[in-house]
This record gives sequence, structure tokens and C-alpha cells, in this order.
Amino acid sequence: MNKYLIVGLGNIGSEYTGTRHNVGFDVVDALADKHEALFVQDRHAYVAKFRLKGKQVILIKPSTYMNLSGKAVKYWIDKEGIPLENVLVIVDEVALPLNKIRMRPGGSAAGHNGLKSIEESLETSEYPRLRFGIGNTYPKGMQSEYVLGKWISDELVVVKFKITKTVEMVETFILAGIATAMNQFNNLVFSL
Repeated sequence: MNKYLIVGLGNIGSEYTGTRHNVGFDVVDALADKHEALFVQDRHAYVAKFRLKGKQVILIKPSTYMNLSGKAVKYWIDKEGIPLENVLVIVDEVALPLNKIRMRPGGSAAGHNGLKSIEESLETSEYPRLRFGIGNTYPKGMQSEYVLGKWISDELVVVKFKITKTVEMVETFILAGIATAMNQFNNLVFSL
């Protein structure tokens, strides 16, 4: 049976809820809600499981904090015996505008500490990732405050719609493969 590991990156704790950096958690929460899967605390992560047309889907939200995400990802890949091409990491991305989402089969961490940690733990950068654009409308030197800041009300309409579309993109990745998911969703522009 095909198994998939869908990883939402974020930080645990109520102070991080609703922040741009936690959008990976928000996407896997939406995916779990759609498929009526409940998260339970387990080793290095909160874990939810469901089936999608005969495929086993395991969602994780690492409880290790962003900078140590690789520890949780490596543990669950090994525990469940999941091939790297069936792993998808969902992450916030300042280099992409708010109106874009982008899936890739691999690539650099681009300065993202969560991706850096995963790359170190897996000893490769060749694993699928879905980058959720959060934009970069912050003053020089204020990236950390921006990323850890909460969405402003004007952004929330687009963010909620994008999360719904990102859930569809993840389902397409699982059911039809990464090439189909990239073709259908990478060029979408969400109106602001």
C-alpha cells in the first residue's frame, strides 16, 4: 500500500498560532479537518492519519520547533518506511508573493531553518516541498518580526482561500503525482 507523509512546518505554542511562519501547520490542520482526522501527540510530532482512495496519509506537525524539524521528519520517514518521493513538506516562503504557491521535487533550503534542519537530517535536499508564499512586505532588518507576526485582516481572505487550494494541491500530489500537481497549481495567481 502506498504511504505518504505530509509535513506541515511551524512552531508549537499558542503565541505562534495564526502567524505567517505557522502556515504549514494551518494547511495540515485544514487537510485533517477535511478528512476528519484527529491529531494526537506522538514522538517528536502531532500526528493524524487517514486514507485517501486506498493510500495511507500520515500528517505531522513537528513538536521539535522549526529549527529541529528534521528530527521529527526523519523519525517518521523511518518509522513508517516512506520513500522520499512520497514525502511533502509544507513551508512558508518570503521569496514568493502572497498570491502564489509553488511545489518542487527538491531544491535549496533558501535560508529557511526548517528546511535546513530537514536537509541535514535526511542528508539530501531532494525531497518534495510546497512553498506557501507569504510575501516580503517588511522593512529592512525586520524579517523575523514579519515572519513571526500574525496575518493582517486584508491578507486573511486570500490566505484562507489559498489554504483551501493548497489542500487540493496536496491531494493531487498524493493521487496523481508531483508533475500533475505542479502543472495544475504552480502557475495560479490568487487575487489580493
